[in-house]
Amino acid sequence: MMLGMVFTEFLEMVEQRYSPELADQMLTETPLANNGAYTAVGYYPFEEMQALVATLARLTGSSVPMLIQVYGEHLFQRFVELYPQMLEHCHDAFSLLASVDGHVHQEVHKLYPQAQLPTFETTEHTEQRLVLIYRSSRGLADLAEGLIRGCIGHYGETIRIHREDLPASDGISATRFEMTRA
Repeated sequence: MMLGMVFTEFLEMVEQRYSPELADQMLTETPLANNGAYTAVGYYPFEEMQALVATLARLTGSSVPMLIQVYGEHLFQRFVELYPQMLEHCHDAFSLLASVDGHVHQEVHKLYPQAQLPTFETTEHTEQRLVLIYRSSRGLADLAEGLIRGCIGHYGETIRIHREDLPASDGISATRFEMTRA
């Protein structure tokens, strides 16, 4: 199951980036158990998000990975607006990204105890370099990359991202994000 906020924010992004009419068309053309009636605090099947993104890709001619990355950037900006207290302890992108598992996800669990979150393991953190290993049963590395890009943009930094998909293990996908300050 996936937190309803992920769905409501996705619909908001589609309305803002494209149009309310396209959002309605996407909902109408996607077979959904609840006809697209989502609440931010509810939980919904991950497969419905996959179906919505696939429909949006078909309607816009965009690729699914690109749409998910753009959504990740949008979602990061919404997190900044909705939960500014989660960023108070960070002074730059590396400090925030390195604290996702230790601080940010702890705060998310306080708000949404049933949330099933991915992990972000920090394997290297220096002034010039940050290496994170993203692991998830949902395989949403494109969303993670969008969130990372949104974070970098929020702090106005110039950071290069190298992404490497790693072998999956026990149904858990893994992706290595190596970030270097320019």
